[in-house]
Amino acid sequence: MATSVWKGFLTFGLLSIPIRLFSAARSERIGLNQLHSVCHSRIKMPTFCPTCDRKVERSEIVKGYEYDDDQYLLFTEEELDSIEPDSGRTMEIQEFVKLEEVDPLYYDASYYVTPEPEGKKAYYLLLKALEDSGYCAIAKLSMHQREHIVIIRPRENGLTLHTMFYESEIRALAEYGKNDNVELKDAEKKLAVQLIENLAAEFEPAKYRDEYQEGMRALIAAKQEGKGIAAVSHPQRAPVVDLMAALQKSLEKKPVAPAKKPPVRAISVVKDVAKDGKKPAKKVAS
Repeated sequence: MATSVWKGFLTFGLLSIPIRLFSAARSERIGLNQLHSVCHSRIKMPTFCPTCDRKVERSEIVKGYEYDDDQYLLFTEEELDSIEPDSGRTMEIQEFVKLEEVDPLYYDASYYVTPEPEGKKAYYLLLKALEDSGYCAIAKLSMHQREHIVIIRPRENGLTLHTMFYESEIRALAEYGKNDNVELKDAEKKLAVQLIENLAAEFEPAKYRDEYQEGMRALIAAKQEGKGIAAVSHPQRAPVVDLMAALQKSLEKKPVAPAKKPPVRAISVVKDVAKDGKKPAKKVAS
């Protein structure tokens, strides 16, 4: 059963909805450990105190803020808990905004919002109101020693929550957005739009896959069998000199939709391993 990451109340006017938050997504990748090249032992990184010259137990660790070189202010858990704002237990909706007005650049992590049994009616009332109005909610939430600004939106008959970056956390880049007076011809723009329309499709996230991770699994399975795999060939790229010619040539090519199935190479290696009675590769923890 999934473990909730936060439990509290979502308030909407005088309504108070008991809810739980669950992580909605996680990154999947094969982790590689750091090994000693001489003996192939895994490198360990214990908590170690250089002054006492010994390993430190977790119970001996305290939190501190470095205000000068090697000068720290120490804090107890009670002191840290004493400054927790109301948003640590109650997520109050501040305002409602149109979802299309929110720049995706501000999105951070995603969570499912589920109601406690006694809050289901109020939960679905808010969900229906958001669906009918086309608005999403902005609220504040404290967890993991940080107060987040969050956006709550309806999705597939439920509420999802996204933590957001603050304005001060969005980095500016001086050269971003400057076109240096680049002039585009109408014919070039027309061909570019035509190319976009030729490649247009409904968004289907299931048809996209991580080819690097698939190759990694194939490589692990092959090495277990003492085999090798063919290296991926990369096309040589060069800067486009004739923009019109490149656009016209692109339009002549038949669009190739992303493959929905893993490559045959990765499947055949894994099948060979199973056929020989050997266990498939274990997922290596980072």
